[in-house]
Amino acid sequence: MPHKILVIDDDPYIVKYLVDILSDNGYATCSASDGAEGLELLKKEKPDLVTLDLEMPNEWGPRFYRKMTKEPEFKEMPVIVISGLSGIHLAIRNAVASLKKPFDPNQLLEIIRETLNSKDSTGKVPLKDD
Repeated sequence: MPHKILVIDDDPYIVKYLVDILSDNGYATCSASDGAEGLELLKKEKPDLVTLDLEMPNEWGPRFYRKMTKEPEFKEMPVIVISGLSGIHLAIRNAVASLKKPFDPNQLLEIIRETLNSKDSTGKVPLKDD
């Protein structure tokens, strides 16, 4: 069964781009346009990893992350921040990676592969070094 990745971004073009890249590389995907919808999907779909935009209407990325990590089931969920904001590496300190838009899709795929392979072998998600 393929790993499932939840894409959370308010830009439908970015969502389609990410979903296409991930699907073309064998991942199952689901997507949300803001943090509130993302929390619902997280509980319903139980993905293996989340890509998260920071600046979204209604509920922005850091608030989504705080709510997500309060749930014991999702406390160790790996998150990759993908945002156009500067200083994104500071927004969610436990993110496994932070990529600035526009990003290199090959770099994203490599980070996902490394994160999910490590999670599969150890049961824990490696956190990036700060």
